[in-house]
Amino acid sequence: MSSELINGLVIGFCLMLIFEGIIPFLYPQRWRNLVQQLALVSDRSLRFIGLGSMLLGVFLLYVVH
Repeated sequence: MSSELINGLVIGFCLMLIFEGIIPFLYPQRWRNLVQQLALVSDRSLRFIGLGSMLLGVFLLYVVH
């Protein structure tokens, strides 16, 4: 792998951590409630949400690139 690719992956990972941490930092009680509600969602629904998220990410990468 080229150093440019690794650099891009590291930057992307760091940005993901920043964005993932914003809601728990700003609204910890709401985030906790959301996590408790997610525990009640079926595996099939969670897989569908995950698949949709991945497909949206791939589509947006395609459009942007």
